[in-house]
Amino acid sequence: MIRYTFLLLVLLLVAGPSQKGFAQLKNPRNIPYHWKTDTTNRTVKLSEFTVAVPKGAFPVLNTPTFIGAEKGRQAYFRHEPVISLAIDGQARAYPLNVLTVHEIANDTLAGIPILVTYCPLCNASVVYDRRLNHKGQERLLTFGVSGMLRHSDMVMYDLQTETWWQQLMGHALVGKLAGAELKVIPSLVISVEEFFQRYPNGQILSPQTGLAGGYGQNPYIGYDDLKGSPYDAFIDKAKEDKRLPPMERVVDVESKGNRKIYPFSVIEKKGVINDTFHNKHIVIFYKSGTVSVLDERDISKSRNVGSATLFNAVLDGKKLTFLKKGDQFTDQETGSTWDITGRSIAGPMKGKQLRVEPHSNHLAFAWLAFYPESEIYKENEKGK
Repeated sequence: MIRYTFLLLVLLLVAGPSQKGFAQLKNPRNIPYHWKTDTTNRTVKLSEFTVAVPKGAFPVLNTPTFIGAEKGRQAYFRHEPVISLAIDGQARAYPLNVLTVHEIANDTLAGIPILVTYCPLCNASVVYDRRLNHKGQERLLTFGVSGMLRHSDMVMYDLQTETWWQQLMGHALVGKLAGAELKVIPSLVISVEEFFQRYPNGQILSPQTGLAGGYGQNPYIGYDDLKGSPYDAFIDKAKEDKRLPPMERVVDVESKGNRKIYPFSVIEKKGVINDTFHNKHIVIFYKSGTVSVLDERDISKSRNVGSATLFNAVLDGKKLTFLKKGDQFTDQETGSTWDITGRSIAGPMKGKQLRVEPHSNHLAFAWLAFYPESEIYKENEKGK
């Protein structure tokens, strides 16, 4: 039986005294904690934070190790989801089933210090640059899991200043760096097989992390059921946005400070979405096969949710319009064929790569808790 230090957050009982000066934090289990954080410097109320588990309960991955395609296909099954990241021709994959246990990986790829994050309670996977220029000072940050949640989303902290950061947004909320914002590094959530098809020389996170028992088991059984809801303890249900089912997966895009989300149910039905949002031309591809890591205990038996990837539809100065054909995509302008990762694999554009727009696959309740002003794509909406 695989042992997780966290299991279900709502079942963890730890007793201990609260640190003085942090009385506004919600701490229903009276979990002990100690922070050096300057709570007088903040952009949000301390009462918005809930202490869910002790600081350090999630074993963060620092300078993780990787394996190639042959060992990777043996270690992970082909349909499980990974965060796919490519910088300067170097590609790595971070399986969500591993990140469910660790939530954070501090890594470096192609000389870029990166922060790979995943919050299971929001299904939010975002990659950031760990370098920060704040108030004229350059910093290189390393991150940990605070044990706190805000609107059910993980609150991270940097080890250098113990500032608290919102995982889904990349914003510093409380502490010396409050008001700062991490730069997003575009990534995709695709399957293991899709990753190695695109990057045969790519590397995937090694399961040899020192964790007793290994990976592949989901502690949040049935969590993302479309008829379900997030854990009551970590979000105000009275403020829940009713425009979408709370556990609907959505893909987001931002343009000129405005945001729009596209429900997976609509993306799956259409297969491809061409849209223009505040003068940004985008395309979303959908391919069936990738499974949820928040469904069955054994994720290899979990239901298919598919992969949805989002790209800028302008390439070499030309706006492209796409159709889906089988598991691939064709642009109407040149007749070239494209795969789920935005690479052209046949036709006049062969070898070209669409630019990945920053996005992720969040649960609707989480995204709308932070960005309630977001526009929602409708099924009968036509690309502008």
